[in-house]
Amino acid sequence: MSSGSTMILNMDPSILAALREDITSEDVSTNAIMRHPQQGKAELICKQDGILCGLDVFARVFELLESGAHFETTYQDGDAVKKGELIGVIYADIRTLLTGERTALNYLQRMSGIATNTRRMVDILKGTKTTLLDTRKTTPTLRIFEKYAVKVGGATNHRYNLSDGVMMKDNHICAAGSITKAVQMAREYAPFVRKIEVECETLEQVREAVECGTDIIMLDNMDNETMREAVKIIDGRAETECSGNVTAERLLEIADIGVDFVSSGALTYASPAMDISLKNLTAI
Repeated sequence: MSSGSTMILNMDPSILAALREDITSEDVSTNAIMRHPQQGKAELICKQDGILCGLDVFARVFELLESGAHFETTYQDGDAVKKGELIGVIYADIRTLLTGERTALNYLQRMSGIATNTRRMVDILKGTKTTLLDTRKTTPTLRIFEKYAVKVGGATNHRYNLSDGVMMKDNHICAAGSITKAVQMAREYAPFVRKIEVECETLEQVREAVECGTDIIMLDNMDNETMREAVKIIDGRAETECSGNVTAERLLEIADIGVDFVSSGALTYASPAMDISLKNLTAI
């Protein structure tokens, strides 16, 4: 199942939880000024250039508050938008518009920010053989939205959660006793369709990981010279992933070394939210 399909199936509980967080009993401000139903509309306006992501989530917030709410737009997730452009118009009871505004924008701004930053880094890697990945460094309870935004931005998702793949990191290796023992136990326990990835911090660990038949070797926090030597040692016997201190400025240097994948937690934990506003609310 794709990340987009999974998000659609699972987003309602998360959105409802976000709404409950924002409305513990009532929206006092709105109820004070809107005593009776009144249909209205508001314009969704972009305030900076970027890549849109989360339009369905934005609309769903209002739909969960009011079944008759509907959002009209000609844009889709992944579309580029410019500062000042009208993204769309949301129609609902004015009370719904006022109450759902912040939650809906929080999702849209966060997801669009991730998609925008991801697209920028993917564009840097165009023409290379290196694929950009995300990580599990996501906001608690928002992973499904944030990893979807990474996909919309053009990168590839790493494992979704701990059930999704075998990755032996430094503490797993310490617990097992060695890389070799960790890989052997993973082969015995995990289904044969699972690839096994091992995190290596030194060239000695890289050699051991290769010799015990690791499928993917993560080159963790290595400088360029050490990473280049590691790729030579591996010599195509395992897929390679660079992780740690991955910045936009380093991407082409890393790709030139010849790694297959580069993972960046910053895609999800450090992307700034995109500036988008809900404006010009009017009764209809």
